[in-house]
Amino acid sequence: MSAILENPHGNCALGGANATLTAIRRVVPIFHSGPGCGMQTTAGEASQGSVRLPYYVTYTALPSTNMLEREVIFGGEKKLDEQIAGALEIFDADAFFVLTGCTAGIIGDDIKSVVRKYQDAGRNVYAVNSAGFLGESYRGYEIAIQALLDNIVDPKPAAKETGMVNVLGIMPYHDPYWEGNFEEMVRLLEKLGLRVNTFFSHNQGIADVRRSSSASLNIILHPWLLKNAAAEYEERFGIPAFRWPGAPLGPTDTAAFLRALGERIGRSGEAESLIEEENRYFYRYVETGLGLQSWRRFAVVGESTNVIPITRFLANDYSFTPEAAIVTDAVFRPDDKQRVIDQLTGLEAVRPPEVFFSGDQWEINQTLEKFPETTLLVGSTNEAEFAMSHGMQHFIACYPNTERLIYNRSCAGYRGALTFMEDIYSNL
Repeated sequence: MSAILENPHGNCALGGANATLTAIRRVVPIFHSGPGCGMQTTAGEASQGSVRLPYYVTYTALPSTNMLEREVIFGGEKKLDEQIAGALEIFDADAFFVLTGCTAGIIGDDIKSVVRKYQDAGRNVYAVNSAGFLGESYRGYEIAIQALLDNIVDPKPAAKETGMVNVLGIMPYHDPYWEGNFEEMVRLLEKLGLRVNTFFSHNQGIADVRRSSSASLNIILHPWLLKNAAAEYEERFGIPAFRWPGAPLGPTDTAAFLRALGERIGRSGEAESLIEEENRYFYRYVETGLGLQSWRRFAVVGESTNVIPITRFLANDYSFTPEAAIVTDAVFRPDDKQRVIDQLTGLEAVRPPEVFFSGDQWEINQTLEKFPETTLLVGSTNEAEFAMSHGMQHFIACYPNTERLIYNRSCAGYRGALTFMEDIYSNL
């Protein structure tokens, strides 16, 4: 390795693919990897995201070839064949995905040929090259979405379903608020008159993934993810993409999101009515809590899809002053970096924060040292010690989170903004 990364804010590609696929109802991953990968990747994503485990099959229950020296020397295809046969006998599932770890990726086992005989027999078994060294968690998320496009999505949908949209970009488990955020976005979109397909929420499963090719629009709630998938959906199925840099948080950005979407789909009138209704609901509560939270200078540390909405909400709607925004995900392309910077600096009425990109905890701590007037630090478990030693209020809202059990709390929309305000006050 060319560098050492201290306390990374993410997992490997295998971990990201595993977290994504296990969030789909009645899906079973089969690991073709070294021993411990299933347990460690589950612990690395789900347990450090919302402090939960996927509910269908996970952790030590995941079927795995547990590759050792013998498989490295002679190949592990025979062992994989045995493991698939055993998994099909034991698990009642709608789909099985063979996920490769680093060991299988290095020796080059032909997992597609092993899987093919089961597919020829009519079994729903699919091969996914997901070696951990291919990247970090979000790379695994993109690999999993591509696997769904390659194997599950209906290549020839009978007809378009008017008013149906796919919502993508919220990564299961890795985002601590993923289920609550899906629920809030589905709630708002349904009030706009849309039918929403998320793949991962509301007991959705393989059938919902399959029918995603009949949607009229893909809504991607992330500043840079899924460019290839968006292009493929448009090229193969004629489904355009509407991108927003994360699930919007608070009345300012949620209203902007609804207006832009309403204009895109020809429902501007419905969007304005919805905004008015939601604002009445939101401010009915907020006006009873004015003055409970004193003004603060704040910094946010986390992935772009969390840092952007949190920074904009605290600055635009809460009137706090942003000091620093530290983005921990691996944003490589210059245009993606600029898009993130534009979102973090284009605020309503306050000076913008300084924006940094780093996933190394030592660098993050050194950066935070440059802002001694910061009194509120929103980030992850990794920043807890720094905040404590510097007398800062600390609130965990990003990955990794090993301290807060989160079921369906949201950090999106209007309802998510209310719970976020409650959480900040409760962490004084």
